[in-house]
Amino acid sequence: MSETEGTETTTGTAAAAKPEPYRVLARKYRPRSFDDLIGQEPMVRTLTNAFETGRIAQAWMLTGVRGVGKTTTARILARALNYETDDIHQPTIHMTGPGVHCQAIMEGRHVDVVEMDAASHTGIDDVREIIAQVRYRPVSARYKVYIIDEVHMLSNQAFNGLLKTLEEPPEHVKFVFATTEIRKVPITVLSRCQRFDLRRVESATLIQHLKKIAAAEEVSIEDDALRLIARAAEGSVRDSLSITDQAIAHGSGTVTELAVRDMLGLADRVRIIDLFEMLMAGDAAGALIELREQYAAGADPAVVISELADFTHLVTTLRYVPDATEDAAVSPMEAERGLDLSKKLSIRTLGQVWQMLLKASEEMRTTTTPRQAAEMALIRVAHAADLPSPDDLLRLIREGGDGALPAGAAPPAAPSGGNGGASASIGSAGPTASSGNSAPRLVASASGGGARMEARPRLETKSAQQPNEVAIGSIEALAKIAEDKRDSLMRVSIRRYLRPVRFQPGRIEVGLAEGAPQTLIGDLMKRLHLWTGQRWVVTVSSAGGEPTLDEREAQKRASLIDDAAADPEVAAILSAFPGAKITNVTLRGDAEEEAAPAIAAAEDDFLGDPDEFLDDD
Repeated sequence: MSETEGTETTTGTAAAAKPEPYRVLARKYRPRSFDDLIGQEPMVRTLTNAFETGRIAQAWMLTGVRGVGKTTTARILARALNYETDDIHQPTIHMTGPGVHCQAIMEGRHVDVVEMDAASHTGIDDVREIIAQVRYRPVSARYKVYIIDEVHMLSNQAFNGLLKTLEEPPEHVKFVFATTEIRKVPITVLSRCQRFDLRRVESATLIQHLKKIAAAEEVSIEDDALRLIARAAEGSVRDSLSITDQAIAHGSGTVTELAVRDMLGLADRVRIIDLFEMLMAGDAAGALIELREQYAAGADPAVVISELADFTHLVTTLRYVPDATEDAAVSPMEAERGLDLSKKLSIRTLGQVWQMLLKASEEMRTTTTPRQAAEMALIRVAHAADLPSPDDLLRLIREGGDGALPAGAAPPAAPSGGNGGASASIGSAGPTASSGNSAPRLVASASGGGARMEARPRLETKSAQQPNEVAIGSIEALAKIAEDKRDSLMRVSIRRYLRPVRFQPGRIEVGLAEGAPQTLIGDLMKRLHLWTGQRWVVTVSSAGGEPTLDEREAQKRASLIDDAAADPEVAAILSAFPGAKITNVTLRGDAEEEAAPAIAAAEDDFLGDPDEFLDDD
């Protein structure tokens, strides 16, 4: 447990009767040595080895989020550098007792340990003052230590003025910098310092630390309340102590989960999970009733949406990392129900819900009616969570239009009451599934909530059933079509710039070679529609693709030339004629390549309005 700051004991009845002034927990339990510092073991181990071997740096750069111990570490470093007792006369990490200078250093009032806030001392004049003082030896301590907090706030001139002194400081001077914005610190300064990234403190470590402090303060605090405090602190020790201080005052010495939720404005986690399960089951009516009950109980609609997004993230994480249930900030109830939902819900569904909740959070910040905005968001989520994806619909239609949705297409999660999950089916609206004018009908129902939603997406399946459908199975076939249509420009572009990846009915996936025109993909889709009378989707893949047709021919030609040059008779001819070289090789029996036509726009080149061909009939 962290030591409290030392105070001098006085004798006398009057002194004993005078109460000590109250100090907040963040100050009262501020670490005074590296043994008290929690969650920063890598940095402590490095500094311990450096001090024990005498490899003490001239400057340190401490970076991390707020409240993880940057300024405290800087003061502990200053204390370790100047630690001195009757038996110890050298810098050491192991400070077992108070030293000569320890009390003044930890209270920030030692004459040889100068603390400067760069946020209020940003100019070159402040740095000039430091440069002028470093030449003088310390008054009483071993080292003169300069601690500059929020160092990224210094101006460029101040940084430049500090460089020379920072690179070659006197032997009696040490610098310790602290910042939350390491990217704003010039690289010239970083290269002259040893950098330590102070990590966020893990929830388990933070909870144990808070338990020790609560025991020392003789305060009763529930485990679930500690989890809420650790989650709200987001790895910051100072934030966790500030919240704990406020919770103790809020609960009059007893901290309960309900008190912390009320204080922080959090929604009931159990009810959030119940609401999430209703949404995944498509029970929009039940979700609205639950939201209104939480609103009547004092929950903020924006907090409810935020908590839903947080639980969605937890369920998605548990799908890939089941060990995340061991996180101390996750209650056993959340872990159990979240893990169960992660096995039932598809990643596609969770991703869609996440995006919709994020969008709802943005809307909540700008609307004047947050409850209505939250209700509309829940209706959208409940509706979307119960529908299969467009890919599933299209696949089912092509496979015959009759059948059940595959596993994962619609979430089978059931609400906590034990009701059945959502079910979805797809069938034909007409007498036969193969009827060209029939539109598929999607019926999705949630048996638990009684909600029923219908959608009749208008999906054109005529082209997929045409017997004369044009098939393009390779890049060679694509180039052949352009050649047959006498489109020389597109033929050259196909051979020169398209790297084939995948060819499917109605869909082509390619990579682009360097120098490809920006309009090539759009022009190709228009040409294919004009040539075949069908809709084609051409996409660019990040995979790169195979070589283009021109690259293949160039490789083949180079291989033939290399093989010919290796022939003894050809080599003899080349040696007999200095400067001669092989320019082309034609295999015996192969037909002569036709002369390439001039690159000119053919009569049937596409020159009209693109909307003329893209509009639906």
